[in-house]
Parts: sequence; C-alpha cells; structure tokens
Amino acid sequence: MKIQQISLFIENKPGHIAAPARLLAQEDIDIRALYLADTEQYGIVRMIVSDWQRAAALLEGHGFAIKVTEVLAVEVPDHPGGLADVLVALDGTGINVEYMYGFPCMRGNEAILIFRFADPDAAIARLQTADINVLASDELLKR
Repeated sequence: MKIQQISLFIENKPGHIAAPARLLAQEDIDIRALYLADTEQYGIVRMIVSDWQRAAALLEGHGFAIKVTEVLAVEVPDHPGGLADVLVALDGTGINVEYMYGFPCMRGNEAILIFRFADPDAAIARLQTADINVLASDELLKR
C-alpha cells in the first residue's frame, strides 16, 4: 500500500524542470502525479511515476539530486467535507500529515490524494480501521 515517490531537487530558474521531464519522456516513464514546491532559490518536484526505480536511476545518472520516499494514495469522498472526514479519522492518534497533494484522477465519487505521513504504517492501520481505502501502487498506476 505504500507508494514510492521521487523528490527531485532543482534550481528555481526558468527551464530547469524541462530537462528531467524530457529524460523521463525519452525513456517512456509516465509521470502520474506531480507537485512542485518552491523557494526563491530551489524547487522540489514530487512525483509518482510509472517506474520509480528506472526513473530514480535515470535522474541520478544525469546528476540530479533525488530522494525516494514512501507515500500513501488515499481515496477521499468527492463532496464538501470529504477531506475533513479522512482527517477526522486521524484525530487523537498522533499521526502527523507532513504534506499532501492531489492525484489527477477520480473513480466514481472518490478523488485521490497523495499523503506523506510521519508514520505511514500507523496511518494505513488507522485509515483501514475507519474504512478508508488506501490504494496499492499497481492499483494507482492503472488509472
């Protein structure tokens, strides 16, 4: 149920995100989810890709600084309060959400969010106890 996410560290300058995107495209590696955070001098591109091991090796081989982290893909009801319902399930558990971002896919009345938890195993257990669907990597990448 844990999904490998690549975090790519790049300078915050025009055109710097194009090179890694071209490299992935040339190797037929699909970017399935993407989040870009920036500061004045650098950016962090977080992405879920179709083949994280090949992508990591490719990017590192071309001199990019990357980090692979475990995240969870969680189905969230697509209605007002859907996210709140998921977060309420974590109340009182001490499980910290480090960050989250949207996945550009819906299934029925469910949206998908990518969560980075301080303790992903505890988050999985708690979310499953609350009948919240945490997607496996292969299930997510098929969408």
